[in-house]
Amino acid sequence: MSSTVHRPRRSTRCEWCWTRTAAFGPDRGVRAIGEPRRCSARYSGPSRVTAFLDREESAVDVGFLGMGTMGQPMARNLARAGHAVKVWNRTPGRAAGVVDYGATEVSAVSDALHQPVVFSSLADDRAFADAVLSAPSLQAAQPGSVHVNLATVSPGMSTEAVSALGERGIRYVAAPVFGRAEVAEAGELTVLAAGDPTAVDEVAPLLAVIGRRTWRIGDDPKQANVVKILGNYLIANAIQAMAEATTVAEKVGGSPELLMEVMNDSLFPGGVYGGYGKMIAQRNYEPAGFRLTLGLKDVRLALSEAHDARIGLLFGSALENVFLDALAHGQADQDWSAITESTRRRAGLTND
Repeated sequence: MSSTVHRPRRSTRCEWCWTRTAAFGPDRGVRAIGEPRRCSARYSGPSRVTAFLDREESAVDVGFLGMGTMGQPMARNLARAGHAVKVWNRTPGRAAGVVDYGATEVSAVSDALHQPVVFSSLADDRAFADAVLSAPSLQAAQPGSVHVNLATVSPGMSTEAVSALGERGIRYVAAPVFGRAEVAEAGELTVLAAGDPTAVDEVAPLLAVIGRRTWRIGDDPKQANVVKILGNYLIANAIQAMAEATTVAEKVGGSPELLMEVMNDSLFPGGVYGGYGKMIAQRNYEPAGFRLTLGLKDVRLALSEAHDARIGLLFGSALENVFLDALAHGQADQDWSAITESTRRRAGLTND
């Protein structure tokens, strides 16, 4: 990978989607005027990530915690948009693809937290609490700043964060996202934002860099978490339904791929059945866009919320067992669509 830092030029217009955007070197991003091309060689369509440059606002100092599958492309898009991004990851050395676009990797989480706006994209409640809510981290954060949590955490964790950060004068916005890594790369995520309306307004231009649309869910951050958890619960159910249908098709001598092509073209068009249906039919679970262990975490979060509301989730309990079976067979690091193999095993189909 080149060590060259590719900084955007604000006066360039993309000739593919005809929006003012950034221009990078000839092998990255948008080319200069007169060289028509998609907004990025790696994207399948026009990118939105640099449309924000057409605004007159100055660059924002941003901290970003978590360089995982989703964190990297989101941080990279913020850097591409001209913002001064300081990135931190618990395991150093994973930020090269973001630093290449002008971000700075810091070794101490306190350096990333000491910014007027901080984003975090960490795996779960524990990772978030350790990095953000520990005493040293709270001390490092700037009073008056806004912390935006892009991850799927429990509603209870959001409530805890509002309290702990609020004592330091820091406003907390929950902004979990829908979309896999390739969607994050293209800046086309769906963002679910909840929190103090003024704080949401302040970070809205930054959220517009990483997403195609920001839904305002409410003033209480945990409301966004509930919507995200239930959305992931619906996806998990859809994955299991496709797993069962494709297994039956295979068992009786049919084509799982043809089945999903018909379904995607007629009854179930869209990203979930289109994307996961192809993965399931082809049994292609690597690289993982969303690890199976994280899928189990979200199913359990849905079960917990339902339990607190005294609602039984019949499918949820069955799903939990399917995920546990997949874990018992060593599939923890595969994509969560790999729960399909649990159904295939019950059907007596071998793992080719």
